[in-house]
Parts: sequence; C-alpha cells; structure tokens
Amino acid sequence: MQEFNDAGTKRSMNRRSFLGVTGAVAAATVAGGHAVSAAAERGTAPVTPRNERRFMLRFVPVNGRRKLGSLEVSSVGLGVQNMSRSYETLVPYRPEMIDIIRAAYDHGVTFFDTAEAYGPLECERILGESIAPFRNKVAITSKFGWNIDPETGRFQMGLNSKPDHIKKAVEGMLKRLRTDHIDLVYQHRVDPQVPIEVAGAVKDLMSEGKILHWGLCEMGPNTLRRAHAALPVSAVQNEYSMLWRGPEEEIVPLCQELGIGFVPWSPLGVQFLTGAIDENTRFAPGDIRGMEPRFSSENLKHNMDLVKLVQQWGERKNAAPGQIALAWLMAQKPWIVPIPGTTQMAHMIQNVGATSVVFTPDEIKELNAAVSSIQIQGKRLPDGIIALSGVEAPAKK
Repeated sequence: MQEFNDAGTKRSMNRRSFLGVTGAVAAATVAGGHAVSAAAERGTAPVTPRNERRFMLRFVPVNGRRKLGSLEVSSVGLGVQNMSRSYETLVPYRPEMIDIIRAAYDHGVTFFDTAEAYGPLECERILGESIAPFRNKVAITSKFGWNIDPETGRFQMGLNSKPDHIKKAVEGMLKRLRTDHIDLVYQHRVDPQVPIEVAGAVKDLMSEGKILHWGLCEMGPNTLRRAHAALPVSAVQNEYSMLWRGPEEEIVPLCQELGIGFVPWSPLGVQFLTGAIDENTRFAPGDIRGMEPRFSSENLKHNMDLVKLVQQWGERKNAAPGQIALAWLMAQKPWIVPIPGTTQMAHMIQNVGATSVVFTPDEIKELNAAVSSIQIQGKRLPDGIIALSGVEAPAKK
C-alpha cells in the first residue's frame, strides 16, 4: 500500500488493509468487464453507469441534521479513509481530495470521519488541511487503539489502548488535524489486554478540552455497557449496511436503550450497493475485497440479488442505487449517520443527495421485508479480521 504525504510516497493503509492485509500496487481493477484506470480513480474520469449520471451533479444540499448522543451533525457525513490510498491500491491526487472535502462542506456536510490508522496518519493531515478555513463549523472524528507510533506513523501489528499511549496518540491527532480539540474520538478496536475503564484517560483529555465526545468501534455489547457506565458514550461505529446487518441483532437495540448514536462504516458495502461490482468482477492484487468471502465469484452470483433490489428501488424513487442504500440506513433510526467515503467528486455529491430520498412508512416496511428475504452468502471479512470485532474487554483488576 502507498503512503502519500508532503515528503513523498511511502506506505499506507485504508480502513481494512491496516488490519494486516497488504499487497502490490495494481494498475487497474476489473469491474464488470471494465478496467478502472488511475485517472478514473482520481475522479478525473469517473467510471459510472450512464443511467446513474443524472443523479450526481445536481446541487442538492444535505437535508436535515441528527444527534449522536448530544453531538449534532449533518444527517450524512464523509469518511476520509481512502484519500491516501484507494481500494485498488492507487494513490489519489491530494488536491482533488481536498477539493472534495471542501465541496462536501459547501453541500452541508458537517461531519468528517478519519483515524490515525488511515495512512497511517496521512488522512488526518489531509482532513486537517481541508477543513482549516471552517474548522469550528464542523465536527471531526479520529480513532486511537492501534499500535502506531504517533510521531513516525510506523505501524506494528497489534493493539494498544494503554492510557499513556492514548494520550500520546491524541496529541499527535491534534497536530495533524490542525486543531485544539477533536469533536469525537473512538477506540478503533477493543484491546483485549486493557480494561475498558481506560475511559479514564479519555475523561482526562475531555477535562483538558482536547476531546469533546467519545465512542467505540466494533466492540462487544458488554464492553459497550461498561464503557458507557464509566464515561457516557456518544456514538458507536460498526460496519452496517443492506449487505451486512449484523448490528441489528444486539448493538443497534443496545444503542437505542442507552441513547447512543450509531455511525455505519462501509454503508455502501465497499461499493457493492452502488452497482459498481457485479458477478464478473475480479479484484486487483492488494484490494481487500478480493479476500472477502462474500465477494468470491461463487457468492457474488447469489448476492447480486441485493444489487438488483436497490436498482429496482432506484428506478422507483428516481434515485441512484447507492442513494437508496444510504436512505435505507437513515430510515432505520433517526440517530444513524452513515459516513460514505469516496475519492470522486460526483460520488460525494450523489451521496449527499441521498438525504433527500424519503420513504413512506409502507415503502420502508416493504423494502425492509425485501432486504430481509435476501440471505447474503459468504462472510463479510476474512476470519483473522472478524476476530477483532465483538471483542469484550477484560475485567478491571
């Protein structure tokens, strides 16, 4: 993976590849029989089905705001994770990434999500530079928890949520984000060696005004209860979409019980729900999706039923398939705020437009039933990565 920074090109990782998946840089990804070129990935030549283009370039501002606990944000956010390295292992053009972030703000997006692990460190730098002109008008997030040197970005496999490391990590975040406070900081993954009462370190940072809210990602339900009891949690960030509905079993109901907001990562199913992937898609070396069982050639043929469903609803609602997927998420609960990421301006505009797609009660009931009737084949991630989700922190000694 490539790391892109002011000093040059080194090594990087996106949301998933930092979990231990690496690979060679690929020149293209074959999707639906078409090669995705570097220019297309930068956004200069978007590869988009013709019948979707009409949904992309209209200026449609974000419709509405939502609350994650007491933190008020736009009803859809922007994930800043692949802006230093895309799924296809390409390095996006940095000025264009800055333009996308600033254009998102112009379209009403006030919620921007990143992490020290994205880059590592580089996506925080990109976000910090981008929002500098309007920093105090938006909410930004980052995440600690990986064993990353906050100065050099050197990534050593493993987790580290020791209190002293958390404080050093947050100090580094503040510098890279060019700010004196971070609106929401998550523990990226539960450290099985450190009790969740490590929230005390976060509380110290809150008392100093460096963190305003905190949350957890992909934790076990008991850990969420303990964390919330130790220090009120504002938001949980888990994978959640039409493609992966696991959080509906325990985590979404628990968030509702405790008054915690929910932020779905990968709300478009790593592009699957946009229609960009079909049964003929084969992924480039280094693209994590090629290692996900749900995207094997055998499973893709079956799972395409879900894509057909969002395409049908797109025609019905005069919307792009991805807009249907995002609107569906927002229709589940009023405190769910998806954070789709993109490296293409047109796709950012399209994602923002999803906030204007409205379902009637009968429509959402019908759509929910249709989604539930489709059984997705294949696990969402390789076993070694899934093992990092749903972890319960050890008891406090």
